[in-house]
Amino acid sequence: MIEGACRHLIADRLDIFGARWGLTGAEAILDLRAVHSNNDFDTYWRYHVTREHARLYPTDDQDEYTLGA
Repeated sequence: MIEGACRHLIADRLDIFGARWGLTGAEAILDLRAVHSNNDFDTYWRYHVTREHARLYPTDDQDEYTLGA
């Protein structure tokens, strides 16, 4: 990552006065900022909504699936 992008994605968000970030929260914010900067937010959001729907409303036969990875 080039230096200017590091400042844009990381420092501007994480250097807020009084903010304390854990690794998980910082990674989540950086992922969202990168998605937004690349103009991919709409695609990401559709993917996220689809995954959340599958998690919250599993199909009846989902227990029979095995992981392929």
